[in-house]
Amino acid sequence: MPDRGGGPSGPRIRVGRPSRRVRTLLMTLGVLAVLLMAFTMFAGFWADWLWYRSVDYSSVFTTTLWTKIGLFFVFGLLMAVAVGLNIWLAHRLRPPLSAMSAEQQNLDRYRMSVAPYKKWLLLGITALVGLIAGASASSQWRTWLMWVNGVSFGQKDPQFKLDVSFYAFDLPWYRFLLGFGFAAVVLSLIAAALTHYLYGGLRVTSPGARATAAATGHLSVLIGVFVALKAVAYWLDRYGLAVKSSDFKATDNWTGLRYVDANAYLPAKTILFCIAVICALLFFGTLWRRTWQLPVIGFGLMVLSAILIGGLYPAIVQKFQVQPNEQAKEAPYVEKNLKATRDAYGIDGAKVTEYPGTSQTEDKSRLRDKVPATASVRILDPNIVSPTFQQLQQIRNYYAFPTNLDVDRYSKNGKVQDTVIGLRELNLSGIPKNNWINDHFRYTHGYGVVAAEGTTADSEGRPKFTESDLPSRGSLGSYEQRVYYGEKTTSYSIVGGPQKEIDYSDDNGEKTYSYKGDSGVDLSNPVNRAAYAAAFSEPQILYSGAIGEGSRILYNRTPKERVEAIAPWLTIDGDAYPAVVGKRIQWIVDAYTTTNGYPYSSRTTLGDTTADSLTATNDNRAVVAQQNQVNYIRNSVKATVDAYTGEVKLYEWDTKDPVLKTWMKAFPGTVKARSDISAALMDHFRYPQDLFKVQRELLTRYHVRNPQTFLSGSEVWQVPDDPTNQSGNAVPPYYLSMKMPDQKSQVFSLTTTFTPNGRDNLSAFMSVDAEAGTKGYGSIRILKLPTSTTAAGPKQVQSQFNSEQAIAETIRLLRGGDSEVEYGNLLAVPLDGGLLYVEPVYVRGGGLKYPLLRKVLVTYGGNTAFEDTLEEALDKVFGAKGAPEKPPGDEETTPPPTSDNPTVQEALDDAQKAFETGQEALKKGDWEAYGKAQKDLEDALKRAEDAQSRAAKGGGAAAGDGKGERPRPSGSPSPKPSGSPQNS
Repeated sequence: MPDRGGGPSGPRIRVGRPSRRVRTLLMTLGVLAVLLMAFTMFAGFWADWLWYRSVDYSSVFTTTLWTKIGLFFVFGLLMAVAVGLNIWLAHRLRPPLSAMSAEQQNLDRYRMSVAPYKKWLLLGITALVGLIAGASASSQWRTWLMWVNGVSFGQKDPQFKLDVSFYAFDLPWYRFLLGFGFAAVVLSLIAAALTHYLYGGLRVTSPGARATAAATGHLSVLIGVFVALKAVAYWLDRYGLAVKSSDFKATDNWTGLRYVDANAYLPAKTILFCIAVICALLFFGTLWRRTWQLPVIGFGLMVLSAILIGGLYPAIVQKFQVQPNEQAKEAPYVEKNLKATRDAYGIDGAKVTEYPGTSQTEDKSRLRDKVPATASVRILDPNIVSPTFQQLQQIRNYYAFPTNLDVDRYSKNGKVQDTVIGLRELNLSGIPKNNWINDHFRYTHGYGVVAAEGTTADSEGRPKFTESDLPSRGSLGSYEQRVYYGEKTTSYSIVGGPQKEIDYSDDNGEKTYSYKGDSGVDLSNPVNRAAYAAAFSEPQILYSGAIGEGSRILYNRTPKERVEAIAPWLTIDGDAYPAVVGKRIQWIVDAYTTTNGYPYSSRTTLGDTTADSLTATNDNRAVVAQQNQVNYIRNSVKATVDAYTGEVKLYEWDTKDPVLKTWMKAFPGTVKARSDISAALMDHFRYPQDLFKVQRELLTRYHVRNPQTFLSGSEVWQVPDDPTNQSGNAVPPYYLSMKMPDQKSQVFSLTTTFTPNGRDNLSAFMSVDAEAGTKGYGSIRILKLPTSTTAAGPKQVQSQFNSEQAIAETIRLLRGGDSEVEYGNLLAVPLDGGLLYVEPVYVRGGGLKYPLLRKVLVTYGGNTAFEDTLEEALDKVFGAKGAPEKPPGDEETTPPPTSDNPTVQEALDDAQKAFETGQEALKKGDWEAYGKAQKDLEDALKRAEDAQSRAAKGGGAAAGDGKGERPRPSGSPSPKPSGSPQNS
């Protein structure tokens, strides 16, 4: 019989070997391939190190790198040792001889083939499993850092009375260790069983015993370890119930214990834990009693118990105890879920106030003058007017604006106003000729800020720019205008070297520039050049004469990309926005800390809850989530990125957040104190949109505090779809300065509306104070309308606009020819118990390729207006001109009828002519003539208003002196003197 460890005897067949020259060539090619692979890996590593060092966050790189390396080697070595040791042990415990059988004769051939390579095979298998296990473990670097640096929440879960940090930081790490243990035992068991089978320790068809005593003991111990780990899993599952998701009719993302969990699953897990411990001891006992009988019986009992106690019993409890009286049984657990969810998402302070939904004032004309004090209604939609900015302020084709502009607050003439702002960024697709030098050396940056008043437009429907032209000039003063880092800057640039850059062009030709900042990585070093040539697959970087002393490579240039790179533990808001702070342009990026382990808090999927009609058409607005499903979120960090230097600063915003404190322990020195935020920068911080969208989604259910109401689902809301487009996605929240009913003055706010689930009427209005640095920042207010009130929701308001015959006819005329009508943001403003809706309407037509504001839709209390300006639409809806309110009892002099006042009548005649001229121009698509006619119409109406006002004061109109009159439309007759005296 052949020895189990030996190889075959007899003559060997010699196979022809390649010649020495061929062997040398193959060896050389192999060495070169290995060196090339090694250098490519080194290049990527070296480039990353250089980049982190260039932004002064090298500690993030080193901490992350060493953590990954440590986890890789520790767990890779553990897995390799576990599997290798069991293979070696199984080989060592092999029987010396095997029985004569067909099975063993077939296995002899494999044993003989393996014999010469046993050591190498053992090393290869252990190395392979070690590499796989190490790579898997290194991906758990966040879990490890959170566990080792975890900070107490100071709050305990209501079931087990453990600190929340146990579920957020400890339990994920314990589960990883448990999963690793299961994997190690299963792989060891498979490897040991195969080895025992190969060397005769296990037999399938051979006569006699199926397993040797040694194999029985070895495999029994491994199975016992597996069962012991299962016992640990049962014990951890008890705590896992507090963060377990389940289907529950109250909510789709229910988290935490319910009645059946606390009264069936929890005791079942405890019982199964005890059974698993006993079963594991029985398997370990086979070392002394070489029989499988008792362990197999114990294992069968454990499986049966898992089915009966862990599956059937909870189902019986649910069916016969919970379902007949569900609300009473589940109410205590729903109350825990309500409290935990509201705490975890920062909505526990949301103030819900009853709101009538209809105006309480009979004389609506008295509300006209309350509108300006209630809201600075923004009629310039930042999501519509980017093409207008592009057409009017692009200046050069190699500049572009983002698809969606931003809303910020700036002071003009001492008054803070809502402002639409965008940067003139680099657009490589618009440069005269694309080549490597132009794309990466000559055209490297954008130039300047363009800003416009948010609440007004000029007579042509164009934005009223407060900062414009190239170089930009206006109300923002002097600042560094070059934009090397921006939302559209996705390509690398090499600056500061021999090759000059295109700065900007004016009437005197192109201006050149050489970057003077210290951003980027120095390419003077040939090693750096070689590394980036390999990392970017650009061999020209290695030998190009355009690179020399002082050359620096800039990359990772979008604000969100830079913040994500230096803080890989943060979730990044989808909307980075620019602000002029001091003498610099700063990108402001909101960032969040999250966890998925807050007990009893229901989960949400960030990618879904932050999606709306804007993210559907613009991928750049999507949230950058490190963990897509979460049940705790805080806007803990405000980050800034300098548009010129690319410098990134992280500021601690939420000073109480334990998740942020944990990451600050893991990465010390990376986050600056909140006290370091300057007053000028604080003025531009705002409440982030993605957090608001997450909170509003939760508040569709969690605005109620009564468990019975929550369970009934009678007050479930929904976020309405955006009625201004056909995307079918949720309406985005809108920034505007407004005053809620309990506020004394306007506050920069972020607002949204709710409708009842499955219906289109309005159910609630929500706002949050968005102005950072103020006392009320982050205060959530919800105006809840009575269920009996059928106040119109956004979709109904849009339908009302579209269904009114006069409006529909005007829209049809606006769409004449090749014109397109675009609806702007539908803003809602609470006013005197009702809701005022305002929507700007833009037209692209004639030879124009960009939208201009042509009309404004306004509705309130069932009255609708569709006029050229917001003021005119408000006048029509409320039936009154905007003027200071008079105290009750004041007597007013009634002006004479307009037919008796020649000046008024002539002005109205001129207005009629201007209107008719405008309509004719509209039909022809002549926008220049239409704009002129609208200006003449405005002038005529103003003259009529002035003349009637003077008549009201003095009993007649002073038409002959022309004082106070606006310029008349060209071609209209001069007014006839009335002979009436002029009253001062």
